[in-house]
Amino acid sequence: MLKTKIQKIKLLVLDVDGVLTDGKIIYDSKGTEIKHFDVQDGFGIVFFQKLGFKTAIITARASAVVGVRSKDLGITRVYQNAFPKMTAYKKLMKEFRLRDEEVCFVGDDLPDLALLKRVGFAVTVPNAVHEIKKVAHYITQKQGGHGAVREVIELILKTQGKWDGFLKGLER
Repeated sequence: MLKTKIQKIKLLVLDVDGVLTDGKIIYDSKGTEIKHFDVQDGFGIVFFQKLGFKTAIITARASAVVGVRSKDLGITRVYQNAFPKMTAYKKLMKEFRLRDEEVCFVGDDLPDLALLKRVGFAVTVPNAVHEIKKVAHYITQKQGGHGAVREVIELILKTQGKWDGFLKGLER
């Protein structure tokens, strides 16, 4: 059943804090926000897109750092200050003309609950809140900000039979 869900995925939607980062928000003495992103997650996102997949971020917070990282990775669509997240999700679905079952969403906290209940492949991280773990189809082995997104990307590519082609593409 999980394999069937994963084979339909065309769009990867990500939360930021606790998924793309370890969930910590750090401020320097000038009040500038600092976040730690995982390089392997980033590499996975870039090549996932090169294989024809779409990506998006839907986050309830606004952060200049998220804008910089998203641009660096070429993430297709970014919605910040999106709370509730469903409004941004509906815009995304309309723009990409996709069905819910074609979407994988990775979230970890209560603002993500409605989307996780709606998408075709709902993913969370080990330190997610209980309510999120209850609705997730898959819980990553790796923590958010420490390769969880890369793990999801590899799972999708391997399940869809695109992993070997991805590796061969790296040899060119």
